[in-house]
Amino acid sequence: MTGALSHLIVAPVLLPLATAALMLLLGEGRRSVKAVFNLLSTLTGLGLALYLLWQLQAQETPAAFGIYLPGNWSVPFGIVLVLDRLSALMLVLTACIGLASLLYALARWHQAGVYFHVLFQLQLMGLYGAFLTADLFNLFVFFEVLLAASYGLLLHGGGATRVRAGLHYIAVNLVASLLFLIGVAVLYGVSGTLNMADIAAKLPLVPAADRGLLHAGAAILAIAFLAKAALWPLNFWLPGAYGAASAPVAALFAILTKVGVYAVLRLWTLCFPADAGASALFGSGALIWGGVLTLAFGAVGMLASQQLARFAAYSVITSSGTLIAAFGFGAPVLAGGALFYLVSSTLAAAALFLLVELLERARLVELGPDAIDTGQDALPFFVSAEPPPGTNLDDEEEALIGRAIPAALAFLGLTFAVCGLVISGLPPFSGFVAKLAMLTALLDLQRPAAWTLFALLLLSGLMAATALLRIGMRHFWTAEARPAPRLRVVETLPIGLLLAAGLTLVLRGEATLDYMRQTATTLHTPAAYIDAVFSVRPQPAPATGGQP
Repeated sequence: MTGALSHLIVAPVLLPLATAALMLLLGEGRRSVKAVFNLLSTLTGLGLALYLLWQLQAQETPAAFGIYLPGNWSVPFGIVLVLDRLSALMLVLTACIGLASLLYALARWHQAGVYFHVLFQLQLMGLYGAFLTADLFNLFVFFEVLLAASYGLLLHGGGATRVRAGLHYIAVNLVASLLFLIGVAVLYGVSGTLNMADIAAKLPLVPAADRGLLHAGAAILAIAFLAKAALWPLNFWLPGAYGAASAPVAALFAILTKVGVYAVLRLWTLCFPADAGASALFGSGALIWGGVLTLAFGAVGMLASQQLARFAAYSVITSSGTLIAAFGFGAPVLAGGALFYLVSSTLAAAALFLLVELLERARLVELGPDAIDTGQDALPFFVSAEPPPGTNLDDEEEALIGRAIPAALAFLGLTFAVCGLVISGLPPFSGFVAKLAMLTALLDLQRPAAWTLFALLLLSGLMAATALLRIGMRHFWTAEARPAPRLRVVETLPIGLLLAAGLTLVLRGEATLDYMRQTATTLHTPAAYIDAVFSVRPQPAPATGGQP
């Protein structure tokens, strides 16, 4: 990706930054105007992400890269932004979840706080920047931007529960940020650089006497990332924080843990590949067994959850554990299936977080004709005919068939079932395709750790299905006497869009899996990334117009 197109690589970062600055200039009011700016910016960001992905895919080579030097300094002295298959994938995923969360928030939640739209755009800026940056210092900067925005978004709407959960969330992330800085300082002391490609190129030259210091710095940095990725036992904060957040914020937070997973995957495959000599696959065992324990913890948490919000939060933990364990094997085929699972599980978790509020609202609707809202922006009731003679009756002499089914309850039931099938990994949806790809790859590894992960993937799916069946019975089976809730189209649309994106993964399953496997292959051959970064040269200075 060269020429004018390379300048678009920085656009996903500059666009939300400029939008946030513009909305700050508007002051505390004009929320409708801010909502329009926010929506237009988020839609444009999605278009940019899709265009960048398409341009990268058009190169028709697994090792496709786009490099941009914002300060026009030579590598490794200046800031570098790198667009590869993984970062392009994460940009599109972030934009999709961001758009769905914003659409849902526009129904009511954006009015619960003054600076929601500003914080939302800053959150997107931090996410986009974290996925594009190619040096550790700027990775820390973008981490802090997205975390600072997430602090405000978590507290959005107020309430003692959110404040209490927010304090725990802030404390954990401040400690993680401190560890981040310590790890970066140690790695800089050993390698003398902060550019990721330069670090990877210099690590083989580290003297044996400094190898222990190198590993210590990498371990400290990994702890910071894994705390953000919700690795057990560093994930005690997540169920409370995600469960307390408002529905659109919790849906957006579904991508936050993946930032930690992304950072671990990026740096681990760059710095400790299989051919790294004494440092080859350093920490592989910790990633595998830490991920396995996290997966088990999340599965038990899902089974024990009585509230859908906590179930959704534990599903995020289960997803992180699965990804960390799968990536820890260092097998490209397994990593390809795990990347498919990353996208599938994140979309499903975001949709489930949005469903939480709608389902709870359905349970709280009071009986009586005035409780049913048939306003213009609410989903209407389906019309059913009178039951024919001879129809079976229940214990109260009412027909078992032919009853009117409110479209709102039908929508909630259908989307809940689809989310449940995806999270449980049952056919025919994307969760099944992802788990089948991982299970097939695990069978070929022939290792005890692989068999353990294989068994846990199956068991966790069974536990998730059991928990969802129990929750679904409470929300739908016993809801016969309750009238349908009022659902606005702007609330149902984002859920449908997220599930439609998951369905697209299935319909384009072969092409998507091929993309994921090419991405994993490129990650596990870091020489291509290093060569691509160092091959970029600063642009020459413009002509002086005849000046001597």
